Amino acid sequence: MKGRPFRARLGYALAGIRTVAGRESSFRIQLALAAAAFAALLLLRPGWLWSALVLVACGFVLALELANAAFEYMIDHLHPALAAEIGHAKDAAAGAVLLASLAALAVAGTMIVATLR
Repeated sequence: MKGRPFRARLGYALAGIRTVAGRESSFRIQLALAAAAFAALLLLRPGWLWSALVLVACGFVLALELANAAFEYMIDHLHPALAAEIGHAKDAAAGAVLLASLAALAVAGTMIVATLR
């Protein structure tokens, strides 16, 4: 991939997003929740800071889920047999996504409460 034109590298990144969206139901759910958050921003019209916080939180969750999927695909390819340590590593990566999702939910909820006051 090094030395390739930007357009080609962008294509690889978009292909990765399409792959994960096609294979991972949790990513599709998170995409739907991010779309709902974006719709809430359009409907509620909070200040620019709230909008930025919600968008960054959603983007972080989606990016972390992509990284988690890449990690799982690589581990499953390199070590297809079940192993306790690999299970722990995959659980920890999933836990990171869960914590980021809860933080994003807290940001969105706080934004809604603050905007409707």
